[in-house]
Amino acid sequence: MGEAIGQILSYGVGVALSPFPIIGVVLMLATPRARSNGPALLVGWALGLALVGTLVLLVSGGAGPSQQGQPADWVSALDLALGVLLLWVAVTHWRQRPRGGEDEEVALPKWMHAVDSFTPLKAGALGIALSALNPKNLLLVIAAAATIARTGTSSGAQAVALAVFVVLGALGTGTPVVLYFALKERSKHLLDGLKRWMEKNNSAIVAVICLLIAAKLIGDAISDLCS
Repeated sequence: MGEAIGQILSYGVGVALSPFPIIGVVLMLATPRARSNGPALLVGWALGLALVGTLVLLVSGGAGPSQQGQPADWVSALDLALGVLLLWVAVTHWRQRPRGGEDEEVALPKWMHAVDSFTPLKAGALGIALSALNPKNLLLVIAAAATIARTGTSSGAQAVALAVFVVLGALGTGTPVVLYFALKERSKHLLDGLKRWMEKNNSAIVAVICLLIAAKLIGDAISDLCS
């Protein structure tokens, strides 16, 4: 179990630093339904991570190490494919980063302009969509779950490792919620500053995260395939 947890820490941090769900939850915490919508988005986000991770673990049930201690070739090929896809995501986001200085307006998803009308159910559904359907997060969750599966540990240990991954992945979105309930009105200035910084640096953050994890996946895959 320790091996599985150790190998998925970087994926959990990568998911936790996803800018859009952090921006989204900060926006919802500034609406009249903040006390229900903020936690609802957080729960949906964690649920989406858990659902995708569980599905990948079930599909990858036979991906444990071979008798020689090496993963099956198809597992290494999957790592290589995920690494290449994340590299493509990194390049795409880097090219989309703002280049016009501090005053350049950053394009945001349309749903961010409609958060005032969200119900808790809609906020939860948005959280699931952001974690399970966003290409960057989906690739990271698949990579993390596949890494857990390939360690060949027991089902119980894999479930614990996945739970650790979900908790780590929820830290970024959960931090504004905790600050809101802990600091109340005093959290407004802090959360506004976080939102503005995330908006400005969204593309660069995603690009760097994807690049680092792509390098890890591709390196591991090449090492396994050549050994």
